[in-house]
Amino acid sequence: MKHNPLHTRKYLKPYRKKLRESMTPAEAFLWRHLKSRQLCNRRFNRQFSIGNYIADFYCHSEKLIIELDGEIHNTPETQAYDDKRTAYLESHGYRVIRFENKMVFDDLVGVLEEIRASFNSP
Repeated sequence: MKHNPLHTRKYLKPYRKKLRESMTPAEAFLWRHLKSRQLCNRRFNRQFSIGNYIADFYCHSEKLIIELDGEIHNTPETQAYDDKRTAYLESHGYRVIRFENKMVFDDLVGVLEEIRASFNSP
């Protein structure tokens, strides 16, 4: 596989590692259901960098990014940043889906179904 210069930029490696070691409870809970190809045999990475951004979860075969949002994402400044980030990622052919942290705990089955429905192929 040819290396994509947008992926895993070296200067972000220490920050990605730190994020993996200190996942939020919602990220850790969802990761238990995504890792090891548990969802439709798709491989997910956690804290994967694309450009200057770090995605919570990324599925290369689907070019799918999953973001989990906590309370901080409800501020106008953060929403503007998220919109800019999503536009950048989508301009490079990625699809971004977002869930509130609370949804992961309250409706995990629905979250996993929405992720599954986002796949291009069965």
